[in-house]
Amino acid sequence: MKGAAGTLLPLAALGAVLIAAPFVLPHLGASLDLMQRVLDIGLIGLGFDLLFGVAGLLSFGQAAFFGTGGFVAAYLLVNNIIGSVWLALAIGTVFAGIFGLLVGWLAVRRIGIYFAMITLAFSQMAYFLEFSPLAAYTGGENGLPGVPVPYLGSIRISTGLPMYWLLAAIYFAGFVLARRILHSPFGLVLRAVRENTLRAAMVGHSVPAYKLAVFVIAALYAGLAGGMLGVFQSYMPPDAFGFDTSGDLIIQTIIGGVGTLIGPLVGATIWLYLRDNLQLVPGVGALWKLILGVIFVVLVFALRRGVVGELRYLLTRGRKAAEAALPEEASAAAEATAAPVPLPMTAPLVVARSQAPALEARGVSKHYGGLRAVDGISFAVRTGSIHAVIGPNGAGKTTLFKMLADEVLPSAGEVLLFGRRVTGLGSTRAALLGIGKSNQLNQLFLDMTVRENLRVAALARRRGAFRPDVLRAAASIAEVERQVAATMETLGLTARAELPVHVLPYGEKRRLEIGLALATGPNVLLLDEPLAGMSPAERAATRALIRDIGRSRTLLIVEHDMDAVFELAERITVLYEGRLLADGTPEQIQASDAVQNAYLGGLRAHEPA
Repeated sequence: MKGAAGTLLPLAALGAVLIAAPFVLPHLGASLDLMQRVLDIGLIGLGFDLLFGVAGLLSFGQAAFFGTGGFVAAYLLVNNIIGSVWLALAIGTVFAGIFGLLVGWLAVRRIGIYFAMITLAFSQMAYFLEFSPLAAYTGGENGLPGVPVPYLGSIRISTGLPMYWLLAAIYFAGFVLARRILHSPFGLVLRAVRENTLRAAMVGHSVPAYKLAVFVIAALYAGLAGGMLGVFQSYMPPDAFGFDTSGDLIIQTIIGGVGTLIGPLVGATIWLYLRDNLQLVPGVGALWKLILGVIFVVLVFALRRGVVGELRYLLTRGRKAAEAALPEEASAAAEATAAPVPLPMTAPLVVARSQAPALEARGVSKHYGGLRAVDGISFAVRTGSIHAVIGPNGAGKTTLFKMLADEVLPSAGEVLLFGRRVTGLGSTRAALLGIGKSNQLNQLFLDMTVRENLRVAALARRRGAFRPDVLRAAASIAEVERQVAATMETLGLTARAELPVHVLPYGEKRRLEIGLALATGPNVLLLDEPLAGMSPAERAATRALIRDIGRSRTLLIVEHDMDAVFELAERITVLYEGRLLADGTPEQIQASDAVQNAYLGGLRAHEPA
């Protein structure tokens, strides 16, 4: 019941505000026309907030999709090509989505400012096309007047209050859908992409596919909002394609609160209300733009999370502080009592060659200009074994590991998983084939909870590289939840399940780093310095964890702790200056004069390592 109440309460509150607004806000100086414009901007803002606030992709091109949806629908209606307003709106929305697919396919290949600039370039091109080559269809500087209002059966939705109710209903439906997307497995992966793009790909998610999908979703929202603009104004204005449309949307979203969904609506209310009413203040005149800019700067500095974001932070701060204050002894006790739990999901075992080793490197090299970071290394890892790779700093261990997981493409050579070549497939495909990897430096989703971190990893094994399942709850897949629960119990992190990762102590973050790789259900697990930075007690616990994990899958470890290496490993590969120095059992490695001279500092077989 608590979960249901938490789901319905925001929707009930939004519904109450939308119903009360036309009766309350006119007494505060807000006209019905202003409220309709706010709802329309709020509608395009829902898609934009999924794109920017959830996935972390800043687009300056939403005006292009806004204008496309609006002008396609208006053209069809004004020229009597289609008599149904609803059908024209649907067609305009689809055209905006197709345009978004084209722009997104190009834009998601770039990151950061380059992504933003590509969207801006397409927006400017759309603006030029509307005013020049396509002026015969868009009306050019005159726009398209005479857009008809829709009918519900025999009821005409006239301008004024009936049109407000229509816009409110469409916005409410759009909000419900956006919220479902946010709390779906699809939405969880989008958050992971924003938090740590590389790690999202490493656990098996196709980052470009998710970026493109949310880009198209944002374009569809913008297209519908553009169509509704022409309908409620009975006129499609030429400035719909203008940069101001995209710029104002970004400003309003920041004011209201990025990543809150309702933020663009709140920001648009504040922005448009001040813009309309400042011009009515005697003596302000043309200074209203300056005053509005100053107000924006003040709001950004005073409310850095936005209006809604700050309210949400204040309401949840006490609860999160109480959760973070969970005694460390509770976590330690859970770790001490946790028995290893068999993980239910592993990658489908595809053996391409009979009797093939679990993992094999054949002459792999990585050259950076004249630097040979790894030079012609070959070795094999037996199925079901714990294999270690050691060597001094700069020996090429981490580079080798990245090539084994296909994060880095070798300059020469290949890597085989159970006889199947994985080199060139990419880290996402390698993860789905059954190679899991923890990193030397923690790569976690810091603002997400422990449970959500592990769920992101487990979802890839269950759903594949991409699935647009936007209508189901993120926690609704039983197999995934069993995997998450089993991984947390194995790691001793069950007591920390609902804590954001950034509040965890270092040792627990290190275990979670291993857990992200483990939750993907790998057949071969690569652990890059799993004991780095840990206290003696944490090292002992993690060594026991590694031993337990090694009972059910093949492990390959890079580690500087020689005591741990010789205790855990059944076979050891030694690197030196990027080349293979030795490969053998722990006893053979200890007895090797070459290893003793180059790495172990002259230790003899009878001396402790």
